Amino acid sequence: MTTSPSPAHAPTLFSPFDEGGKIGAPNRFFKSAMSEVMAVQGEHLPTQAHNRVYARWAAGGTGILVTGNVMIDKTALGEPGNVVLENDAHLDRFASWSDAVHQANPDARFWMQINHPGKQSPKFLTPQPVAPSAVPLGAGLEAAFATPKALVGEEITDLIKRFATTAGLVQRAGFDGVQIHGAHGYLVSQFLSPHHNRRTDQWGGSAENRRRFVLEVYRAVRATVGPDFPVSIKMNSADFQKGGFEGDEAYDLIAALSAEGIDLIEISGGNYESPAMTGVKQSTTREAYFLDFAANARKHTSVALAVTGGFRSVAAMETALVSGATDFIGIARALTLDPELPQHAAANPDYTCDVGRPSTGIKSLDKMFMIAVSYYETQIRRLGAGLEPNPKMSAWRAVAQSAKALGLAAFRKRRA
Repeated sequence: MTTSPSPAHAPTLFSPFDEGGKIGAPNRFFKSAMSEVMAVQGEHLPTQAHNRVYARWAAGGTGILVTGNVMIDKTALGEPGNVVLENDAHLDRFASWSDAVHQANPDARFWMQINHPGKQSPKFLTPQPVAPSAVPLGAGLEAAFATPKALVGEEITDLIKRFATTAGLVQRAGFDGVQIHGAHGYLVSQFLSPHHNRRTDQWGGSAENRRRFVLEVYRAVRATVGPDFPVSIKMNSADFQKGGFEGDEAYDLIAALSAEGIDLIEISGGNYESPAMTGVKQSTTREAYFLDFAANARKHTSVALAVTGGFRSVAAMETALVSGATDFIGIARALTLDPELPQHAAANPDYTCDVGRPSTGIKSLDKMFMIAVSYYETQIRRLGAGLEPNPKMSAWRAVAQSAKALGLAAFRKRRA
């Protein structure tokens, strides 16, 4: 790993991180997962567009890049256009993806996020989803998301094996690490939540039982990839939902994962019913939505932490790192507007990338097209096509581009 001198205004942000000798990141920029929805529907493989956009981010100087959520089962998709990795039939396509990043920037670290949506799979993709318990999604999502079937013991064991199988394929494809998606209301998060997990067997009830699934997933993944391959998790600080996962249970999970040997914990929050990760539940004036939680989490772990959500200015990023609350700065939407964000932050002490809140001006249309999500998906597609991002693009154009890219699926509810 080569390094260049850190700028005086942000020496920690541009310092390498290699504690334990496994992560080996050249700086503290952590590109958090965003669903690209660029796979050909029915094929579910990474494309040249995936290669181009991640190569662009790598060349822009981001230290760790995490893919959008890659599904472990082609019969359980979160959205149309998801990538799926469940066997080695097309492993060359995934190897091409990792090669593109490493050729663009040999120092960059490329991790794959692996996921199962559980009941957060829309009806038009999964008429009969599965979950820990047969509890439907609320908050007006009932019409678009079917009531799930409660998993039985053998199915839970199979899902744990699927996570491990996919992680092994990630390693074989040349990626530098793997991240388990345990946040935002997907399957792992559903097991953790007392609201969504109402089981009375070994997989539910007490907090210890509810975190059994994620710990077994981690153990199976670790047994497959070995001790030297970075394994991380993205987890909620809280679900921001009545009766959900929060408080001491979150800290206890961090302690448990740390004791098991996890390498990095990325902190976020919210789910489809209460999307705190988008900023709608957060202050509009403060950066770093989940930094206070991370500061308290330090009392429970010495494992590397990443905080994602709300960072915009280089000054706030450096301050967060210096405080000791986090080791990495999670960035997502800002990178879709400025793929060279790390380079610009190095050159300008006053650098800020404000993503704003795109809107058509018609709330019902914004909701139908998930404009707060589809706007940035459109920017990713531009990067994947070899174009420059367009920060001045109107929300109306994002609607048109989303409809063009996704067809009828753009008009069907696929998230909150």
